[in-house]
Amino acid sequence: MATEAFEDIAETFDFLDDWEDRYRHVIELGKAMDGLEDAFKVPATKVDGCASQVWLLPDVQGETFRFRGDSDAMIVRGLIAVLAALYNGIPKIEVAQIDAHAELGRLGLNDHLSAQRSNGVRAMIERIRAVAAG
Repeated sequence: MATEAFEDIAETFDFLDDWEDRYRHVIELGKAMDGLEDAFKVPATKVDGCASQVWLLPDVQGETFRFRGDSDAMIVRGLIAVLAALYNGIPKIEVAQIDAHAELGRLGLNDHLSAQRSNGVRAMIERIRAVAAG
């Protein structure tokens, strides 16, 4: 069910044996992602429940779901890029059908993120699902 972009990340993770390399890859994904302009970093786009500052901006066009995001923490910015790879470009009706926890588990992220980061990822997924449903 995952997108091609997410499958590419999963393949790269399979290739990288060391978790330091995987973390570096997540950070690189975040660096490569376009950030949000300051005008979009407002309370309406801020995700509560994250230890870092996180903003998600939905970009739903017709039935296709997309979002952009940003964070003040590089690893979190990379996690936003991973979630964007998982969700962007799919029909918004399919967003709720994706088991993000299982997909992130394929990458091993569930076991290698701190409790705070895991809570933040959960909060981002909840926001993504709410926007797609609304």
